[in-house]
Amino acid sequence: MSPSSSEPAADEELVDRVKEVHRRFPTGVTIVATTVAGRPYGLAVNAFSSLSLEPPLVLACVAATSSTYPRLFEVDAVSVNILAHDQAAVAGAFARSGGDKFEGLEWRPGAGGAPLLAGVSAQLELAVEHRIPAGTHTIFVGRVLAASAGDKAPLLYLGGGFFDGGALRAADLQATTRGDVRGE
Repeated sequence: MSPSSSEPAADEELVDRVKEVHRRFPTGVTIVATTVAGRPYGLAVNAFSSLSLEPPLVLACVAATSSTYPRLFEVDAVSVNILAHDQAAVAGAFARSGGDKFEGLEWRPGAGGAPLLAGVSAQLELAVEHRIPAGTHTIFVGRVLAASAGDKAPLLYLGGGFFDGGALRAADLQATTRGDVRGE
């Protein structure tokens, strides 16, 4: 046990192996954003997922070390902007801590005031319903109030790099339905 916590200290080798596993899992790249007292705040998040369709709920996991993190407790209106394949520079800007990440970006406030970025693949407007502490992060569960999707392919993240989601190759379904998938 670590002296400052009731939880066991993380095994550094295990943490490294878990990181390697995460690098093998492709994700989309989102910008989770909000506005507090008229000022926009946001961060890049790849730990984002659909949670339920009825009611429509999504979740995003945010590190407590993020400069945007405390702002997500001040208001309930949040947006999730799914970046398009040509927005790697936007992802890089929002992955950095501090500074005005919105400087030079085109955006507009959504119905609840949360920033909606221009040129994205898709976006959601949320009302945060739950904030669940989980280790070094908090899981923010939001009810979807509005959703829109454009024609642009999404930006993907894998193994430390960004990729064009429109350049994916379809899987050979015949190969995946043979006995090897079922363990036969």
